[in-house]
Amino acid sequence: MRLSTKGRYAVMAMTDLARRQDQAEGRAVALAEIAARQQISLSYLEQLFARLRRKGLVVSARGPGGGYRLAREARDTAIADIVLAVDEPLRATRCGVAKGKAGAKGCMAGGAQCLTHDLWEEMGRQIHGYLASVSIADVLDGKLKARGQKDRAPEKASDQKAKEMAAA
Repeated sequence: MRLSTKGRYAVMAMTDLARRQDQAEGRAVALAEIAARQQISLSYLEQLFARLRRKGLVVSARGPGGGYRLAREARDTAIADIVLAVDEPLRATRCGVAKGKAGAKGCMAGGAQCLTHDLWEEMGRQIHGYLASVSIADVLDGKLKARGQKDRAPEKASDQKAKEMAAA
């Protein structure tokens, strides 16, 4: 599953905001500064931050010295919340949601679900669960690398044998 530019840029900008806000002792951070540091179009960031503000993830301050601040602590702001706030569905299927009906409309002719639908549906849930478990603070503190190594399951014998055969 590929995360779109909207979702990636929103996460990058919110992480930058959290870091700068801490350094600026809670003062508002200007979007122009974030845009320059992250090399993201200012007008694009303005659109994203309007959505983030509507969803209650940031608060804005007008006037000289104005800008944005996180609405809650970085440790209380999940990456999934950011992605969903900018209207990015965390779905891995190509099926749509049927209007006016419960459940999903399948991607096959006549609205049927494809054979691999459940696989992609579960993968989407796993991605959402992971992003919901990671906060902006986790990203800033570099906890993701250690977390991934700690959670990794021991290698299966078949995987190890395949690696040995590939190396030979």
